[in-house]
Amino acid sequence: MMMYKRIFECVTEEDTRRLASAVSRIAQKGDIFALFGTLGVGKSTFSRFFIQSLCNATEVPSPTFTLVQTYESDNFEIYHYDMYRLKIPEEAYELGIEESFYSGVNLIEWPEKIGYLLPKDIWQVTIQVINNTRCFEFSVNNEEKRQRLEKIDYA
Repeated sequence: MMMYKRIFECVTEEDTRRLASAVSRIAQKGDIFALFGTLGVGKSTFSRFFIQSLCNATEVPSPTFTLVQTYESDNFEIYHYDMYRLKIPEEAYELGIEESFYSGVNLIEWPEKIGYLLPKDIWQVTIQVINNTRCFEFSVNNEEKRQRLEKIDYA
């Protein structure tokens, strides 16, 4: 299976807002955005901007304690997960994660905590800070997602 990658550099928080908004415009029901990165790298900030660009949500708290927050957009429900506190992958079933994979768009922070439960056909987003710049590496594994990835323009 061919992996397609594209890297976006964000120097300011406003750059991150524009990128998240651009990504939200190409999102479709059934998309799973798995956000990988260390503590404080920007997973929650990206998710907040993504959600705010599609919903009338002024407050978008990190789901650190609730583990999942849901939001209604015009075309789908958005599920924002923070899996950091899970002890075993199976705990994700209690959050209704299987249904959310089909019924909405998922933003999953700490996706490595759900391991084998994470579907193969996802948007893998790896965030790193390099020289005070946030680098968002998007990896997808099919042609349809590659075409949408190429449409992301946040300039």
